[in-house]
Amino acid sequence: MLRIHFTDADLARTRVASAPDALWEICVSLHRFQTRHGRWAYADWYHKARARLHAAHLTRTLRTLLLPLVPRATYFPDFLTPPEAAEGLDAGLEAVLATPRRRVLAELGHVARTSGAPTWAPRMAEPGLRRELVQAMRAYHATVVAPHNEHVRARFEAERSACARAVLDHGIEGLLRNLGPGLRWQHPVLHAVYPKDRDLYLNGRGLLLIPSYFCWGNPVAFGDTTLDPVLIYPLSHEPHRTSLPGDLGADVPLATLLGRTRAAVLRAVAPGATTGELARATGVSASSASQHAAALRGAGLVVSHRHAASVLHTLTPLGAALLRASSPS
Repeated sequence: MLRIHFTDADLARTRVASAPDALWEICVSLHRFQTRHGRWAYADWYHKARARLHAAHLTRTLRTLLLPLVPRATYFPDFLTPPEAAEGLDAGLEAVLATPRRRVLAELGHVARTSGAPTWAPRMAEPGLRRELVQAMRAYHATVVAPHNEHVRARFEAERSACARAVLDHGIEGLLRNLGPGLRWQHPVLHAVYPKDRDLYLNGRGLLLIPSYFCWGNPVAFGDTTLDPVLIYPLSHEPHRTSLPGDLGADVPLATLLGRTRAAVLRAVAPGATTGELARATGVSASSASQHAAALRGAGLVVSHRHAASVLHTLTPLGAALLRASSPS
């Protein structure tokens, strides 16, 4: 169990990341190759990823370089997920390259003590092998993470919408109470399912919450408690469709495809909306709005999540693609 201790100052400084973190997604997606837990949620990605890695001749790199450095264990090196990655993949990889030699050796030593590290790991402190690692991370991201960006971003934005509503309705503590089944808020401590027992005292630094598409099961935090605190926590997953059915394209009006009212409901869902808000936006009853949302959900265009006493509806990547295809612009 991980216990994160908040002060009033920490509650005021807690925030949600503005975009998916590419380096965290690289690292936790590597964990998906090391376990079958949650495989159903990533089945489509997993099979395509293996095929793409093989076609790009990256299978050996994955097996001999990346997986040994990012074990699915109680710890993997913190320098692989620097805060600079919030500015994008390039900035994050530059920070990995710039990590001081002493820190690299210390963190790899911790890996060796906790889960075992390859014999070549100490060489990672030298610029040559570190550049090879960064090139491998970039190639891996381009091959198996970037092609899935639309799904990652859609789920991330849906979570951001739910988080914003939680804060507006109930404050930061309302947000902390609704982060998923693996997290439990009991003032002033956030309890998280974790592979080892530890306490993290924020001491006024606040906490950056980073929803992650590829994180599964327990959340992840830095091992080094002197770093600015972050908590990577998993997004919920539901089966979804990955492509537009049939030949639906920009030349087909949305109302023709779905009907006028249902098309209006889909547009109203775009920024995230509860059933009551859909009813008010489209001028139908709450029960009718619920039925339309259910039909759109069944078609793979909308995903619905329980939010406090309401149900929050957001677009799936398929729904977003359909809206874009039907827009006059």
